[in-house]
Amino acid sequence: MGDDTQLNPRHNKAEVFARLRDAHAREVTEDYVEMIGDLIAEEGEARSVALAERFGVTAATVNNTIKRLERDGYVTSRPYRSIFLTEKGETLAKKCRERHQIVYNFLVSIGVDPEVAEFDAEGIEHHVSEETLRVFAAKSLR
Repeated sequence: MGDDTQLNPRHNKAEVFARLRDAHAREVTEDYVEMIGDLIAEEGEARSVALAERFGVTAATVNNTIKRLERDGYVTSRPYRSIFLTEKGETLAKKCRERHQIVYNFLVSIGVDPEVAEFDAEGIEHHVSEETLRVFAAKSLR
């Protein structure tokens, strides 16, 4: 590997941490749209109470997050009604599911126990680059 591909500790740490902060910010959005899609598929609807139960958070936390997701164009909702994914939300949910499956398949292919792989994939999927994801997908197909 050439010097230009390695991290320069002084110059690139800020960039690494900025990317990590961005990934953390996207993580909540991705988890919510994926879970809303799952609830709709499993139960025919997604409601705030079900989201609060699944995530182990308060109704207020869910409501604040749903407001942000509405503002960002991922969901639509009305008070005391179901929550629906917009086209943008559906696209993101599908991408998240695919990314999760690729990470999961890769981890299992290298010998990680499926239960552990499921847990680990949930965290890794939000932080993996597109390049690494492509390698995971190629390696897990072998």
